[in-house]
Amino acid sequence: MSKRLQLLEQILRDSPNDSFALFAIAKEYEGMGEWDKALDFYLQLRRNDPDYIGLYYHLGKLYEHTNKPDHALEAYRTGIEVARKAGDMHALSELNTARLELDDSDDDDDY
Repeated sequence: MSKRLQLLEQILRDSPNDSFALFAIAKEYEGMGEWDKALDFYLQLRRNDPDYIGLYYHLGKLYEHTNKPDHALEAYRTGIEVARKAGDMHALSELNTARLELDDSDDDDDY
């Protein structure tokens, strides 16, 4: 286990609902190729802080990587709504681009 991961897990033990720690741990596991562990932390973050905008792009990409395109589309669509509500146009653009690259159907032109 890397020192960075050890530090992040200590932060999470001290503050179990720390959104950044959950996100960073998920990214660490993703970087190590431990997809299931990464997914567990992303989903925990989603339960604890569904308005954490950065989650949705990375969750969607993880679903794409693990060949779950329907889950990826759902993550992108949810993220689009969260970004829209927050007025985060950068995240909205990234999420919409990811969604369009995965699903080129015309049924969601309102995004």
